[in-house]
Amino acid sequence: MLTDAALKALKPKQKIYKLADRDGMYVRVMPSDAISFRSWSSLQREELAMATLSTDAPITPLRQRMQQDMLMRGLGPHTQQDYVRHVRRFAAFLGRAPDTATIEDIRRFQLCQHENGIGPSTINGAASALRFLFTVTLKRRDLVRALVVARYPRKLPEVLSVEEAARLLEAAPGIKYKAALGVAYGAGLRVSEVAHLKVDDIDSTRMLIRVEQGKGRRDRNAMLSPQLLELLRLWWREGKRRGIMLPHGWLFPGRSCIAPISSRQLHRAVQEAAEVAGIRKRVSPHTLRHSTCGLIVSTRRFTKM
Repeated sequence: MLTDAALKALKPKQKIYKLADRDGMYVRVMPSDAISFRSWSSLQREELAMATLSTDAPITPLRQRMQQDMLMRGLGPHTQQDYVRHVRRFAAFLGRAPDTATIEDIRRFQLCQHENGIGPSTINGAASALRFLFTVTLKRRDLVRALVVARYPRKLPEVLSVEEAARLLEAAPGIKYKAALGVAYGAGLRVSEVAHLKVDDIDSTRMLIRVEQGKGRRDRNAMLSPQLLELLRLWWREGKRRGIMLPHGWLFPGRSCIAPISSRQLHRAVQEAAEVAGIRKRVSPHTLRHSTCGLIVSTRRFTKM
């Protein structure tokens, strides 16, 4: 949504912005003769630009109430951001405030997404956001019946054989990345979970890895094998020698020892290692999670520098 000042700064070639509510906020709408939206990715880029221009724009009462509802129900920050973004897109489609929506409006919105080739994850994300808006914030359960969940195509995930995983881990750039990717493979952790591990999360007595606030904001324990523990000890000694391993600090520090390694760094390390190892498959840290099979390559090959 845009304020008057932000709207003037955009200088649109077409009249594609319309007053949406009483707070002086504008939403993007297509001309009446347009068959459909331009590509959804183009709309997303424009919304990012609008957000940059309107950082000082006031929050509408509806959005404020929805954010309060999400906060009270313990939704995570990323989920809140996603829900707000989806509702903004819905408002852009309507050309008016979303609390005036009808069942037919919802049907047209979802049909538009399908016609523009939007993926199931985005469609279902929007459906979840609107379900929350209509059920919790607006108390309009009658509108929820119009929401249709998209089916995901059934695809087998890409996995690595034990030999391929050994080659990839051996090709990882340095002991820190060998250890981090070893955790993803040996314990089946997600990339964000690996990145946010702390030294105290490694329980060598019970041979467990404590994962705090993983997916769904849940804590859990993952198994720690003797081979993986030995690799982590090698990395701990090396990190301590470099002066970047702080007591009670991050297990895998980033550029600064006070911040964890980023998911992007781990993605880049996996791709570089796969290229060096000559692995042709599309590999990501999540591929290692899928490839977890209860077997870890021997310590000799696993820790080779």
